[in-house]
Amino acid sequence: MYTIKYRIGFRLLLAKAQKRELSRNFTRYFSSMERCRNIGISAHIDSGKTTLTERILYYTGRIDSIHEVRGSDGVGAKMDSMELERERGITIQSASTYCKWRTNEKEYDINIIDTPGHVDFTIEVERALRVLDGAILLVCSVAGVQSQTLTVNKQMDRYSIPRIFFLNKMDREGADVNRSVEMLQKRMGLQVSLLQLPIFANNKFEGIVDIINGNAYYFKGTHGETLQLEEVPAGMKDMIQETYTNLLEKLADVDDIFAEHFLENNISVPLIKEAIRRSTLNHKMYPVLLGSAKGNKGVQLLLDAVCEYLPHPFEVKNTAYTKDGDPITIDGSISSPLLAYGFKIQDTHLGQLTYLRIYQGTLRKGLPLHLVEDGKRHSFKKLYRMHSNESEEIQSANSGDIVAISGLKCNSGVTFTDGRLEHTMAPLYVPLPVVSLALKKVSHSDLSKLSKALARFQREDPTFKITIDDESKETIMSGMGELHLGIYIERMKREYGLELETGKPIVNYRETVTTRVDFDYTHKRQSGGAGQYGKIIGYIEPIGEDPNDHICIEFVNKLIGNDIPPSFIPSIENGFRECAKKGLLSGRPMINTRFVLTDGASHEVDSSDIAFKLAAFGAFNEVFMDAEPIILEPIMSIEVVSPSEYQSQCLSTLTKRKGVVTNTGNYGDNVVLSADVPLRNMFGYITDLRAATKGQGEFTMEFKYYQPMNKADQDEAMKEYQDSLKK
Repeated sequence: MYTIKYRIGFRLLLAKAQKRELSRNFTRYFSSMERCRNIGISAHIDSGKTTLTERILYYTGRIDSIHEVRGSDGVGAKMDSMELERERGITIQSASTYCKWRTNEKEYDINIIDTPGHVDFTIEVERALRVLDGAILLVCSVAGVQSQTLTVNKQMDRYSIPRIFFLNKMDREGADVNRSVEMLQKRMGLQVSLLQLPIFANNKFEGIVDIINGNAYYFKGTHGETLQLEEVPAGMKDMIQETYTNLLEKLADVDDIFAEHFLENNISVPLIKEAIRRSTLNHKMYPVLLGSAKGNKGVQLLLDAVCEYLPHPFEVKNTAYTKDGDPITIDGSISSPLLAYGFKIQDTHLGQLTYLRIYQGTLRKGLPLHLVEDGKRHSFKKLYRMHSNESEEIQSANSGDIVAISGLKCNSGVTFTDGRLEHTMAPLYVPLPVVSLALKKVSHSDLSKLSKALARFQREDPTFKITIDDESKETIMSGMGELHLGIYIERMKREYGLELETGKPIVNYRETVTTRVDFDYTHKRQSGGAGQYGKIIGYIEPIGEDPNDHICIEFVNKLIGNDIPPSFIPSIENGFRECAKKGLLSGRPMINTRFVLTDGASHEVDSSDIAFKLAAFGAFNEVFMDAEPIILEPIMSIEVVSPSEYQSQCLSTLTKRKGVVTNTGNYGDNVVLSADVPLRNMFGYITDLRAATKGQGEFTMEFKYYQPMNKADQDEAMKEYQDSLKK
């Protein structure tokens, strides 16, 4: 008996000890997660994102020397590892890295994803923000809020990303803090507040005043690595006090806890910073900092703000979905079953890398992974922490980490577990392609290489689509813009040795119906023996008034009884969906259209899947034109920047292309024109713009919405389509 009691007592003591150890481990882990930041750096093109990341890596000791973006020194910025990125001075694909930063006597781990600024690569921004907890949104202090600034801000809103604004390029002529802040408030509709003011001496940006602690910072050393505290310039004290008072009043308006201290005149630096943090995480007010990444000023203070004001992984509510589609909140614990999201794949010298954000549990090398989407178990070879194109092999990673695995073939946007869960993460938002190119005269010997390249790029990039034209049998590439497709053409040349000839860019029109039309169609064919019979009754209608709200096709079965056996319903749906892939006006896919089945009939012998599918084809072709279909064309948001003396010439280039000017502003010596222009009129625009501005004009373009074509343009598009069918 004593032996049994001893054994039971020992087990209880052991269980308590294990529980205490588990509790201590979790406490240590939670403490480390409190000092973890997963952030992205995003902005309009040429706002300095990659330059900022380069400085962050340098000041945190992650790299030993600074290299510039365009690779003029033969090296290039660390995060631009692709040769094309260094040649063109733009970021094409997102890249991840990590570093450590010490502030307030604590060391923080910061995972960073640097994203492209050009709208053609918007999917890279989308999937980065999908897995991040916070972000830095750069704004050029000369140009202010630009088109892609608005787009990225919307993407951050979509995923509820707390953010810090950084007014970059403060050393440039025309930099204007007040105008930039006003644009953040008016153009973006945000509540923001300045935490810093610039120090100028002889019209030169020299340092920064922190209005919370009242310190003036100057950045000394070869690369601004040494922070020097000095007295605030006497002439700035009134401005500092005004900005400080404005900050306190805004915090009192948006944060109830701070409001009590404000009313009691009980204000301290820690209370102010706690209120800024709460306001940022609750999306009530965002902090605005400033500096010059290229001028090596303000970056260290920005890193402090990232640690002080952006969330750690446990402060972010993440949602998964059960098999039944019910949302559940992820607890984020390392002791819970593994849940990870594969947000990006990339072919490298290590093979295919799958980038993961771990939301729950622990991932260990050698652990088989359950891919929820295909229901199968998969093995991976190695586990890495990435530093741009460099990799560090690790043995395990925990909830909150961003890592990569090799040796596993999958698509991006998939969910992994350890097999104990069947939950999935919310799908990635993927915009529709707006431009297509036909590949011409591909030699037979190149077909294998072309097939491999296209398959790879489609796996890596959800916005890159490949179809085969039914009539010409040509391969059609579709994407987000001319630059997007041009980069892939160049990559196929460099990476696969393919010399490809392409046709003219093709606009990806859409079609829709504008009124309800009923159908009553019988498909009947008799040729001896078993025939074909299928009768369907119903109607076709627009889903909503604005086609941009319904970029989809719906099929609704309202059939009562079994006049049509249930087994044939999928064939009817498939028939209508196939028709919707190619409208009769321009041969382009339909959107905002609902097919409703209400009645029908079948024959005991002659009815079949093919008969009812052909009935759907026949019904569609018979009534389509009675539904008053229209062609929808993509309208692009254009932003033109040029010296102010060419303003009238720039306006002329836009109006000639049927552009509608939506905004005009003068910033320093430049004018910025915003306009909405049909995409079909924008091909070759850069040539005209540079001719009109003596090579000094630039523009950016992004998809805004679909708009019905006017009758004359629609008739022309229909004629072009009919002519193409005759070739």
